[in-house]
Amino acid sequence: MTAIESGVRAPGFLWRSEIKATVVLALPMVLTNLGQTAMTATDVMMMGRLGPDALAAGALGANLYFMLMIFGLGLILATSPMMATELGRKPYSVRDIRRTVRQGLWLSVFIAIPIWLLLWNGEAILLVMGQEPALASQAGIYLRTLQWAVLPFYGYIVLRTFISTLERPGWALVIVFLGVALNALGNWVFMFGNLGMPAYGIAGSGMATTFSSTFLFVGMVAVVLLEPKFRRYRLFGRFWRSDWPRFAGLMRLGLPIAGILAFEVTIFNISALLMGLIGPDSLAAHAIAIQIASITFMVPLGLNQAVTVRVGLAHGAGDPQGVSRAGWTAYVIGIGFMALMGLMMIAAPHLLLRAFIDVHDPANAPVISLAVTFLAFAALFQIFDGAQAVSSGMLRGLHDTRVPMIYAAIGYWGVGLPLGVLLAFHFGFAGAGIWAGLSAGLAVVALLLLLRWLRRDRLAPPLSFDH
Repeated sequence: MTAIESGVRAPGFLWRSEIKATVVLALPMVLTNLGQTAMTATDVMMMGRLGPDALAAGALGANLYFMLMIFGLGLILATSPMMATELGRKPYSVRDIRRTVRQGLWLSVFIAIPIWLLLWNGEAILLVMGQEPALASQAGIYLRTLQWAVLPFYGYIVLRTFISTLERPGWALVIVFLGVALNALGNWVFMFGNLGMPAYGIAGSGMATTFSSTFLFVGMVAVVLLEPKFRRYRLFGRFWRSDWPRFAGLMRLGLPIAGILAFEVTIFNISALLMGLIGPDSLAAHAIAIQIASITFMVPLGLNQAVTVRVGLAHGAGDPQGVSRAGWTAYVIGIGFMALMGLMMIAAPHLLLRAFIDVHDPANAPVISLAVTFLAFAALFQIFDGAQAVSSGMLRGLHDTRVPMIYAAIGYWGVGLPLGVLLAFHFGFAGAGIWAGLSAGLAVVALLLLLRWLRRDRLAPPLSFDH
């Protein structure tokens, strides 16, 4: 099916075609996201074999790395709606797509440089944040090898966005799972000194991540150079030529996306710190429940990426009915999936917890009890989280990012965090209060974004293609 169907098609056919196109596009994206999550999980598992101090230092370093990397990622993600709208407007466009990819890669370098400077001084930053000096020192060593993963990872994201916009995301899935295997191998070699290499310890994990991220980028470069459908775009032709209006357009579109991600990520970071104030059992239970929720979130996240493309294609072609079909299709699929996951969390919490903790060990009883309680909140949390993730992608396809960023600030920091703190520490609900606050914040964001989508005919910005 083409990006936009003509009005002569029967409505039922159009909806069925949209469902098929959305699922075909989203499924490889979901699996790719899971693969990237598996890469992080591998690092944590390998660090655990070095001992609790190394694991704690690695967690500190990874947390700082992620906070900085996610902001830059928001800027890079602006390439998706821009390319989709350009392709929807001119289905055989080559020059505009090539220019957007080129400026996306330029933007990757632009944002990577300050991130490198900050991470090179990671130990000093962690000390200012009041972290224990010994752990900060080890985290700093880790960050000085991990930081070089930023640029190739951003380059991979730009090229993955390109092939996804052309609705061929399968190659990214193949490459990311090869990357997972290489990351595990790199950890085994560099951390523990196998195959004749020195044992670099925690620094070896950063080397492995940089190595695997470089592989992701190089692999995508090979795909776009060798695959006939991609090769015609000559993405690296005249790479040195600037396009400052387009670069500025990416910044205008990307800064609010970065803001949305920053508001969302930081509230979850703060919630973990608050759980630590309540007690170690609450923190452990929270970590398990969040990890389970993070895995299920990969589905609406994949739908977020897919619906940005589908809505963007319809928006670029000036097809409001196509915009509506694309948005509602992804929204219903996302809500439906997350509702099923919520039911599973309520009906079989111990089954889910077995993957993370020995549910038969009496010593784990307090953590298990709290985790079951948190999973009950997570069941409600799932629906709201899925709704806000998909609707954010729907609006992103319309290039509508500034107001959603304000909504994220209101929901997460204006409602979720204050309510969670009030319930946890003033009314004595402890960890359950934190989760209630998170759920309320997500609900507010989901509702505001949905209302924004319902007013999309008045709010969709006019098409603009800077040259």
